Amino acid sequence: MSEAVKGSATHQQLIALLTQQGARYRVMEHEAVGKCEAVSEIRGTELGQGAKALVCKVKGNGVKKHVLAILAADQQADLGQLASHFGGSKASLASPAEVDTLTACVFGAIPPFSFHPDLTLVADPLLFERFDEIAFNAGLLEKSVIMSTADYLRIARPELVAFRRS
Repeated sequence: MSEAVKGSATHQQLIALLTQQGARYRVMEHEAVGKCEAVSEIRGTELGQGAKALVCKVKGNGVKKHVLAILAADQQADLGQLASHFGGSKASLASPAEVDTLTACVFGAIPPFSFHPDLTLVADPLLFERFDEIAFNAGLLEKSVIMSTADYLRIARPELVAFRRS
């Protein structure tokens, strides 16, 4: 499947969900850039408004699960904290094949919403404490959504877990 086709179903599903739920959002089309810093500049948003989506695997102590971990783009993840939250002994980033299966998006285009039953959604609370809006790639590298933080929390309902490096 081509990269353009790959995320388009997720993009359409996301936009349908936001519209149906009455979210305050806007879609921006832009050049496909993979770096958080570059895309926030193009969007005209602060780096800390960016919702970075990491597909992680938590294992150990009888735990084996996939997690979509959302973090402010100006922060680094502490995967050890994520693992211990779920009772696992370690967490790592998922393989490209697992990311593809669980999100149907290319790396870097994953929105902070889980549309897969085996992908648990968690978010670091700092993302929602500093800005009224968050920004993220919307399934495609060349499309972003900027939306109300309150609407994101209401619609996505992530479990809030502090897992950023201090």
